[in-house]
Amino acid sequence: MVHVLSSRTLLRPTDPERSRAFYGEKLGLPVYREFGTGPERGTVYFLGGGFLEVAGRSEEPPSPAVKLWLQVADVTAAYEELVAAGVEVRRPPVKEPWGLIEMWLADPDGTEIVVVEVPADHPLRYRP
Repeated sequence: MVHVLSSRTLLRPTDPERSRAFYGEKLGLPVYREFGTGPERGTVYFLGGGFLEVAGRSEEPPSPAVKLWLQVADVTAAYEELVAAGVEVRRPPVKEPWGLIEMWLADPDGTEIVVVEVPADHPLRYRP
């Protein structure tokens, strides 16, 4: 079996500066590390237990099959912060039939991002 020590999601945006502004300034993700120089330099952001690397450039946006799932402690507070930062929220927080509270937005290339709150009584947190 492969023994994974760390993981990250790699995104090759169509406009690296715009994507860095979105993830770093609008979402406020903390920077883990930066590398290279120039507009296509790499920036790696903390994503809880993983990382998001925005580096290089692509002529095409990422596949619509790529989605980011970000768990937060309070999705309503996150919603208010994101709206205040000028982020377009595609769908405000809603409690889903499966019990999670989800909010949907997208990065500048259209990569969908679900911001999730797991309530204290949800099976992901609680085992009877």
